[in-house]
Amino acid sequence: MLKFNFKKLKFMRSLKVRIFLIVFIVGLIPSIIVRQAILQNYEERAVSLRTSDVQTQLKILANHLITYHYLQDTSSEVIDAELNMLANLYDGRVLIINNNLRVVKDTYGISEGKTIISEEVIRCMKGENTSKYDPENGYIEMTIPIMETLEVQETGKNPVKNDVVSGVMLTSVSTDYITTTLEILSRKALVVEVMVVLAIFIVSVLASFALVKPFEKITEALSQVKEGYTNDPISVSDCLETEHIGDAVNEVLSRMKVLDDSRQEFVSNVSHELKTPITSIKVLADSLRAQENVPIELYQEFMDDIAEEIDREDKIINDLLALVKMDRTASDLNISQVDINLLVELIMKRLRPIAVKRDIELVYESIRPVTAAVDEVKMTLVISNLVENAIKYNKEHGWVKVTLDADHQFFTIEVADSGIGIPADSLDHVYERFYRVDKSHSREIGGTGLGLAITRGAILMHRGSIKAVSEEGEGTTFTVKIPLTYIAVS
Repeated sequence: MLKFNFKKLKFMRSLKVRIFLIVFIVGLIPSIIVRQAILQNYEERAVSLRTSDVQTQLKILANHLITYHYLQDTSSEVIDAELNMLANLYDGRVLIINNNLRVVKDTYGISEGKTIISEEVIRCMKGENTSKYDPENGYIEMTIPIMETLEVQETGKNPVKNDVVSGVMLTSVSTDYITTTLEILSRKALVVEVMVVLAIFIVSVLASFALVKPFEKITEALSQVKEGYTNDPISVSDCLETEHIGDAVNEVLSRMKVLDDSRQEFVSNVSHELKTPITSIKVLADSLRAQENVPIELYQEFMDDIAEEIDREDKIINDLLALVKMDRTASDLNISQVDINLLVELIMKRLRPIAVKRDIELVYESIRPVTAAVDEVKMTLVISNLVENAIKYNKEHGWVKVTLDADHQFFTIEVADSGIGIPADSLDHVYERFYRVDKSHSREIGGTGLGLAITRGAILMHRGSIKAVSEEGEGTTFTVKIPLTYIAVS
């Protein structure tokens, strides 16, 4: 069985074409129904009037038949004339049938003396009028009972008059004039219908263009944005739907602008961060080259500075590479069952010398044993960055406390410190690449501004979350929440 694929018809995918078809069909169907209803109503009305008119004439003629005793003697020229006149008037045929079901008179003269047994005649013999319309053959057949009033003498009582069916008048009348009138009406209705269809066509075209015009405005506005001709918000208030679309597009464009600005800022920051150590190295090297007989002490000092700048450049490049890896899909995760308690203890042990150097007290509190399905390398990076930042951005003789807890779904690592804190207006930006709350202080301790961006990326890859609460001058608390069981998303 062949199936028609409308997708191959490109024009059917057009909203304008679909609106046109809907409006056209919705307007066309009622016009067809109305035309058919008018013709059908006329036909039924004409047949009803024709039937009623003929039955009235037949009832009058039936009374004459009784008066002239035509059922017993068909020699009356008056009755014959009336029957012929009736037959000619309605272009039909009249049969007079007596109570023995024998035809005593046929205006066509071909069935006289014959016996007729039919349902209509039998029902009429019982005093019931019948009428049947045959549109295919173009006639109406009806029966009228010939009623005769007889006096019945009952014993000891006065005579009683009863109406008795003495015969039946079976009549067929032509409906040619109804058919002719229907054809005329049909032609006129067709002309009107064509005019209506034409009007509906025009209205459908205008409606389709009018309804699609707001969407074309949106398309035109988007094209201008694409070509870079305008940065103005898209506003198409012709209808509520296009206004909503315009608002949604404006939100997307606003988000794209933010992303573009962020990208440009990121590129600028990367360029600056990578160029700064190189510039310092070049300045130091040029200074050495410009001097003759440089003392070994000065030479050694400059070489130490150059080594520090190289280490700084290397750290920036490594952080950038780590950040790029975080932007990849979670399929890069190497998931395994990891003892989180042991992992935190090892990280604290490795970072303790840095804390001792600044007289920072490291405290680790484990509420319960925790084993989770994580990427051990990336989770180590997360915890290390948070604890190391808490140490670096702390006050002298301060403290850092790491708390590990878990429920039936997640494990939580809380890193709190007594450090310098983060201003409220900076809390939403600390995860942005190269963002620094205090650039001078970050430069002193060697920060690249990528640590928290890398941390957040690793957490999101584990379907986790990170939250920061801070009070400037009092300290900061980072709370990391990671699912105990990793569920990959296909």
